[in-house]
This record gives sequence, C-alpha cells and structure tokens, in this order.
Amino acid sequence: MNASATQQVAVATQPRQQLDLSPQTFDQAIQFCDYLADSDLVPKDFKGKPANCLIAIQWGAELGLKPLQAIQNIAIINGRPALWGDAVIALVRSSPLCEYVRESEDGSTAVCRVKRRGEDEEVRTFSVEDAKTAGLLGKSGTWTQYPKRMRQMRARAFALRDVFPDVLRGIPIAEEIMDIQQGDGQRAVTVRAEPAAYPAEDFERNLPVWLKAIADGRRTADDLIAMAETKGSLTEEQKKLIRGANKPADDTGSEQ
Repeated sequence: MNASATQQVAVATQPRQQLDLSPQTFDQAIQFCDYLADSDLVPKDFKGKPANCLIAIQWGAELGLKPLQAIQNIAIINGRPALWGDAVIALVRSSPLCEYVRESEDGSTAVCRVKRRGEDEEVRTFSVEDAKTAGLLGKSGTWTQYPKRMRQMRARAFALRDVFPDVLRGIPIAEEIMDIQQGDGQRAVTVRAEPAAYPAEDFERNLPVWLKAIADGRRTADDLIAMAETKGSLTEEQKKLIRGANKPADDTGSEQ
C-alpha cells in the first residue's frame, strides 16, 4: 500500500469528533444561556429567560445531565425544577448503584421493581384503586387518555425516589408534581425548607467578578442573584451589594 492510500485509511478510521457546547466558564455559561433563550428549540419555560436556562443547566450538572439534556428534561412546576419520568429512569439506570429497574402492568396495577446494589429488591405499585383514592381516575387530560402510562409513572416515581434519593439529588418528578391538587382545583405549591446560606468566602471572592459583569453590561444583577441562589440563599445585604454597584470592580476572583 502506498503512502497516499495509507494516509486515507488512517483518516477514515479516526473517530469523528463530537461538538460539545458545554460551557467551561461562567462567561461561557452566560453567553450560552443567552443563545438558548433566543432559540425556538427550547421549552416555553426557557424561551426568553436566560436565568431559567442557567439554573436548569446547573441542576443538570449536579444530576449528570449535559446542558441540552437538562433544558429538555427539566420542567418548571410551581417555581420548582422537576424531572420528566424518562430522564429519571435514565439517570438511575446509568448509576453504578442500580442493579436493575423492572416495570410491569397487568391492566389494573403498575409494578416497579428496583434493586440497589448490596440491598434487597424494593417493589412499589400504583393501581386503579390508588388512582381513584387520589382523585386521579377519570381526571381530564392524560389520566383519561393514557391511564396505563400514568400508573406506570406513579409506580416508577415512588420506587426510584425511595431507593435512589442520592442519585436524583432530591429533585421531584414532573408527572407526580403536576397531579398534586389543592381543594380549590389549583395546583399545590410544595413548600421546601430554606436552602443553606451562600458561603461567605465564596461571596467575597465572586463579588468583584459579578460587579464587573454588571458594569460591562454582560449580565444584570437579578440574573446574577438567581445564579448565586442555585448554590445557596443570599442575605438582603448581599443582594444590595450586587444591585448597588455603580462602577466596575477589578476582576480578582473566579466564580464558583
């Protein structure tokens, strides 16, 4: 084989490189979220809302999802992030802690059997009678159109949340949250405990970077506050420091 042919074979056998748009820095994340918010290929909760995109991407990173996977699989319900059911089972099955997830349905009861490595099998069910008791049987929408699928989602949610809370990081499941109803027919808002405070040392280090981003017109104070509070709650004084900047600060730190 001549040199030219050898070179062609070598090129042909090289794996194709995949483009990865995952941001590596805070500035890249901000710019990427601006592009996402302007796109027609994102759900309505993220259209025109770069701060929502940023928070969803951060949630996705903590769960092990790539940015675009996070945008497509995280829903915003009652102001809380929630995962769609198929993303939930994908995360659990990809975890080394999961030995198996097995689902079945006999026409009236959905069964989800899961086994965590080193532990006994756990079984969760959701039946027609359970749906009736919860006020879901005959409910307009998906419970009327796809009752078998909805029973499957409920059994799955119970099993995976109970057995793999560490894999799911405590994030709720969208199909389950959407079914929660208050007595007046409005969707209930689930109250969460107050998040931990944003680390003071991180705030002191990141503040100059944030103020410079505001001064340069690359980000608004509200966007930065929303981003910071994905990690921990800010005090009113800290929020005032972010909102009250009138001049750029030196870039002496890096955001976390």
